[in-house]
Amino acid sequence: MTAPVNGPASYFPSIEKKYGRPIADWKNLIRSSPLTKHMELVAWLKTEHGLGHGHANALVAHTLAEAKSSGE
Repeated sequence: MTAPVNGPASYFPSIEKKYGRPIADWKNLIRSSPLTKHMELVAWLKTEHGLGHGHANALVAHTLAEAKSSGE
């Protein structure tokens, strides 16, 4: 039995369903952005890509945490 997903990743199924793009696409978009600050990236996803605040925040938080843990 798999453990329930907690934290930002818990939003991923609804993000994929609502916006029709895989999470990997969103993460690549975030990584390729010249922006680096959390709230700048959230605002950019909201204004340029139409994401809601919670979804944008979850994607940015998860992507930046991955980058930090991998030493990027």
